[in-house]
Amino acid sequence: MPTEKSPAKTIEYQTAQSSYVLQNGENNLVVILTGKTSEGLTIQKKLTFKRGSYAIETGIKLINNTKTPWEGNIYNQLTRRDVAINGAFSRSYNGAAVSTQDTPYKKLTFESLSDNNFSKNIVSGWIAMQQPYFLSAWIPPKDQVLHYYSRSFGNGDDGKNNVFVLGYVSRPIQLAPSASTHFNSVLYVGPEIAKNLQAYGKGLDLTVDYGWLWPISKFLFWLMSKIHHYVGNWGWSIILVTLLVKVAFYWLSNKSYASMARTRDLQPKIKALKDRHGDDKQAMSKAMMELYRIEKINPLGGCLPMLIQIPVFIALYYVLIESVELRQAPFIFWIHDLSVKDPYFILPIVMGISMLVQQKLSPPPPDPAQAKMMMMLPIIFTVFFATFPAGLVLYWITNNCASILQQWIVMKTHHSQKHARKPVRK
Repeated sequence: MPTEKSPAKTIEYQTAQSSYVLQNGENNLVVILTGKTSEGLTIQKKLTFKRGSYAIETGIKLINNTKTPWEGNIYNQLTRRDVAINGAFSRSYNGAAVSTQDTPYKKLTFESLSDNNFSKNIVSGWIAMQQPYFLSAWIPPKDQVLHYYSRSFGNGDDGKNNVFVLGYVSRPIQLAPSASTHFNSVLYVGPEIAKNLQAYGKGLDLTVDYGWLWPISKFLFWLMSKIHHYVGNWGWSIILVTLLVKVAFYWLSNKSYASMARTRDLQPKIKALKDRHGDDKQAMSKAMMELYRIEKINPLGGCLPMLIQIPVFIALYYVLIESVELRQAPFIFWIHDLSVKDPYFILPIVMGISMLVQQKLSPPPPDPAQAKMMMMLPIIFTVFFATFPAGLVLYWITNNCASILQQWIVMKTHHSQKHARKPVRK
């Protein structure tokens, strides 16, 4: 058998049937392929397909039918061509991966493999080729020392290699005449479903890569999955999760909106400071800070609702581009896939309008230049979000609408309390 240093020789395999079908009532389908090497050895490949599973149990039996001893290796490998992925999924990992004793999940980018081949002896590892939502992986027997390797060849447009091979090879096997040996592995070819991948290899579930905010992403996906079990729609799951997050930060947001309401009351005093200091920005800034200190207002308090959203926003983004369960998941009306952009850009426009409404409820910045920039934000965000997954825009719209309602209630309550405190003239 070939090693990682010798080219694979073509072997013609035969099967007992020309086609195979997993019949109703059967859970397993076994296909046996038989072939012979140029040295005269018989190879039997036993492939076991299981209903509802993306894993194929593979068994290789090597029989030495010759009259002389044979020495060689058994290997499995994956081959992929480096194809650029554009759009929302360009941030999703597209490349090779390997599991080692030290690192349960190690990415091997095509660029790095083009420069340096991977070569390492590993116990109880696995190899994989990944693309958005899907992967192919070989999981060899546990507790066996195998040599993992990579090769690259071909010339891409930039002159670099663009065809990559990642595999593992057994230690040298010696077979006496009439002797045989077995080598079993699992080939997984299918979607990156974390709960399924855990059963096949340690760290294989990490191929669902949620990035540096993975604890938040995992929690969000877990919560969305629980809600989806009852509502049966991922769009409504996103909306309900957003509202639950909003409830979780309700007290903090309330304090922020109350601070904004008090800042709005200071507008006459701020206008007076502008008239007094004119174009002296340094004096104006100093006077504003003094005014905030006297009134016990945090000038950055209004930014808290936006800052709270950012980690959740990033985490949800990774959930949408990494969780295959949301791939091609419809919502309502024209939204047929929450993982891609809105085809008619209606959601980004609605999001921009909701941002504009929220801005109107907030006190304007004292600096005219800053006020103009804030007025441009809804337009900038609308354009920016036009290419984002519809599910992400849906999250932002829901959060904005919930914030508008909460802010309106806080403003109204503050206004009522303010008038209630005014002394009644006799």
